[in-house]
Amino acid sequence: MIGFVSDSYSTNYLIDLHAGIILDVEATPAHRTAEVESTKTMINRVEERFVLKPRRLAGDTAYGTASMLGWMVEEKEIAPHVPVWDKTRRDDGTFQRGSFHWDEQANEYRCPGGHALRSDWRAYTNPRTHITKADTVIYRSSQHNCSGCAMKEQCCPNISFRKIARSIHESARDVARKLSATPEFKQSRRERKKVEMLFAHLKRILKLDRLRLRGLSGAQDEFLLAATAQNLRRMAKRLAPLGEGITAVAA
Repeated sequence: MIGFVSDSYSTNYLIDLHAGIILDVEATPAHRTAEVESTKTMINRVEERFVLKPRRLAGDTAYGTASMLGWMVEEKEIAPHVPVWDKTRRDDGTFQRGSFHWDEQANEYRCPGGHALRSDWRAYTNPRTHITKADTVIYRSSQHNCSGCAMKEQCCPNISFRKIARSIHESARDVARKLSATPEFKQSRRERKKVEMLFAHLKRILKLDRLRLRGLSGAQDEFLLAATAQNLRRMAKRLAPLGEGITAVAA
């Protein structure tokens, strides 16, 4: 799954990596949010039309957002062969998020010093979800624990306590992280070259760097025709009879 930009529109393909056949096409405005959302449209459409659902989905980091990974893993049960979009990396030498241990049963993190980070430190009469507008839950350490900690300078030197934002789709992100170390993931990354070749063919051979029809519907028509031509070309190569004694005649 990947996009190719022509004028102000992007063509997005859902491709069978093994066969190299384009299963679906979706035209979108040329921005990442629309391109990523088109993946859901195409997967649902292919499942409805052909009763086909991918076991794995390969894509770049744009498809590794928490919400997209949650949709793939939790809703569609698709193995995400995409890098996780992670903005939590620190470049100031302090403890990375990976230094904190997550305790699922206790619903808390444990810092390298053994202290807890919790979403709340007191009981509420009415339980709260603590889910933010960004679909995360903020876990905070105790200021009392941090003030006397010998590792404070390595953890939160400029603030009185450490906090971690945990996505509500963090379990799906963990699935993607584990898959990234597998041979299957590396194979998917290599096979994505087939997709890049299709878009190079669109631009250099089919000359689709400029569109002739107007609007999103016009872009959809042109992209669909181009994908059909590419599929026919691929099928002709795969289905052409092979054998000795075949003579080509030019007339």
